[in-house]
Amino acid sequence: MTPPAARTVETTTHGRFLVSSPDSRPAGLLVGFHGYAENAEIHLEALRSIPGAERWLLVAVQALHPFYARDQRIVANWMTSQDRELALTDNIAYVHRVLDLVRGDHPVTTPLVFVGFSQGGAMAYRAAASVPADGLIILAADVPPDVAGQPALRLPTVLIGRGRADQWYTAEKHHADLATLDHLGVQVENCLFEGGHEWGDDFRAAVARYLTRVHTSA
Repeated sequence: MTPPAARTVETTTHGRFLVSSPDSRPAGLLVGFHGYAENAEIHLEALRSIPGAERWLLVAVQALHPFYARDQRIVANWMTSQDRELALTDNIAYVHRVLDLVRGDHPVTTPLVFVGFSQGGAMAYRAAASVPADGLIILAADVPPDVAGQPALRLPTVLIGRGRADQWYTAEKHHADLATLDHLGVQVENCLFEGGHEWGDDFRAAVARYLTRVHTSA
């Protein structure tokens, strides 16, 4: 018997994202991507916890692959190694579609800042590599090889955060990313804070300062 042949087929699916609008004209557009086994609601709360975020149009994008956590909460995952290249293409198209819809509903277009936590950090890198952005905020996440290997890569100044006790995004991974971004000619602002694989108050304060600078220079 011949081994089974793996095939793929393109299909239509629906993504989910949350939008939080300020009461007055937004200072800018902040688009975020959550970590593994999180969802748009969790990430929106993280964005709202940034000092001054209430002045920004906040968009929390949920990954396209939902599943039930052990406590039966609905959470999501961005991708696995299976059919990874197809998932990359799908996810980038998804980001473009979300931006088109948000910009169609809201007058704000600049400055545009992407933010990602953990697994969502790779998506934030990919988004900023695909769409001209004014800022990029990464918390506890590697530079994905598909971004680092792009020819003529252009990224805005990146704010990278790492908790000193983070056992997943280790100091070694962090140092490797700093070296990679330096080699690519990308400017980096580094934020080390007390804590683990999580949002920390010192990081939130650094993000607030970063967003103020981005808004002022836009």
